[in-house]
Parts: sequence; structure tokens; C-alpha cells
Amino acid sequence: MPSSICTLDRQLERQAGWLKNSWFWILNRTVLSDIPDGRSKPTALDVGCGPGIVMETFRNRLDVRGIDRDSDMVASCRTRGLEAQVSIAEKLPYKDGSFDLVYCSFLLLWVKDPAVVVKEMSRVSRRWVICLAEPDFGGRLDYPDELSVLRSLIIKGIEEQGGDPCIGRKLRSLFSRNGLDSEIGIHQGIWGIDRLVAESDDEWTWLEMTVKPSARDGQLKDIRQAWRSALVAGTLFQYNPTFYAIACK
Repeated sequence: MPSSICTLDRQLERQAGWLKNSWFWILNRTVLSDIPDGRSKPTALDVGCGPGIVMETFRNRLDVRGIDRDSDMVASCRTRGLEAQVSIAEKLPYKDGSFDLVYCSFLLLWVKDPAVVVKEMSRVSRRWVICLAEPDFGGRLDYPDELSVLRSLIIKGIEEQGGDPCIGRKLRSLFSRNGLDSEIGIHQGIWGIDRLVAESDDEWTWLEMTVKPSARDGQLKDIRQAWRSALVAGTLFQYNPTFYAIACK
């Protein structure tokens, strides 16, 4: 597997580690609460499933399959024993109302027309349409002040890769445009110093992968030194809002 895919896998594993308790809270109060005792698992579709990390997290609670436009990602799902196929989120290969739940995570920031994707998710869902997680880097906070430039570097880097770094705040609008009355919330996401220390190397690998190349050798190097100094001093603070959206048809 190419190193870039390995790096992406690692980032997706980190995201699942941060958010899985919140995700199960969402499942328990939505699709899992609909299923009477003794009935088989709810059916679910993971749109933009990547290598299957979220599907693997849910496989004991849901009868879940996935789609992704990247054949390498679908192959990775299959090596995990998961059912997945190559398809695009804008045109899902399923009939109307095929699943109890249709969900995505960290997908809408990367698609050209997220409203079309939400429309397709709604079409193939019988009941629940859920965006498990979408970030909003426009609301990112970094302290001490010399670290505040990270927000603009990340935003520019994601924009240059074709993404929408402020998609989180747009979830209600995207759901409403498709006739879905959504509940919007924010996942807990403030780390203590011990967690910041533990995550530091992986966090910087992600930052170097995200920001534009011209910032990596110069500006980012100086910022990393300031980051390390703040870690040692116990003054480092980092927060990036990550939103979820829940709709019931």
C-alpha cells in the first residue's frame, strides 16, 4: 500500500478513536432505538467509506456496507472482511429506501456538490440520514498566539486540494435544502496536555500533509518549535469544532 494511503489510514484511525463514543451515542438514540429486540441488525450504508475504519467500528451493531470512488479504498475494506463497492456518492447504486440508515463522515468537505450527496443519501434511506462528523476549520483555535496562523494555513491547504474547510457550519443548510429537518451538534473535542503530547507526532504528520508545500519547510518549521515549547510549558491549547447532523425522514 502506498505510504500516502498508509498516512490517510492513520488519520482515519485517529478520528475514529476520538469520536467513536459519540458515534455510538448517536446510533443508540437513532437507528438502534428503532429496532425491536430480536430483530436483525439495522441495515446501513457508509457513503465515502474509505478503507472501512468506521464500518469496522459499527459492524457488530449494524449490517453495514460501503461505497467509495477509490478502488484501493474498496480493496482495503474487503481485506477487512467488509462489503464495499466502487461508486460515487453523487449517484448511489441503490433503489430508493434501501437502508435503515445512510451516513457519512469526513466526506462532505471533499465533494464538489455536497447538497447532491445529501440528496442521494436521503433517497436511499428509509428513515435516518446522518452526517457523523464534518470539521469547520474556520472555527479552529490555537494558543499561544504564535500558533494562531495554523488556522489560515490549514484552510488554504484544504482549499488548494479542492475541499471546503468550513463545511461544518453549512450542514443545516445542506440538509434543509433537501427537505430534511436536522439536529446539529458539536462533538466534544478539547484535549488535555497529556493527550496533546501523545497525539503530537501524528498531528504534525497530518498538518504537513494538509498545508500547502510552500509553508512546510519554512513557516511550519518555526510553528512546530513554538508548539513544542508550549507543550513543555503546559500552555498549549487546540480546538477544532467537528459537527454532526441527524435527520429522521
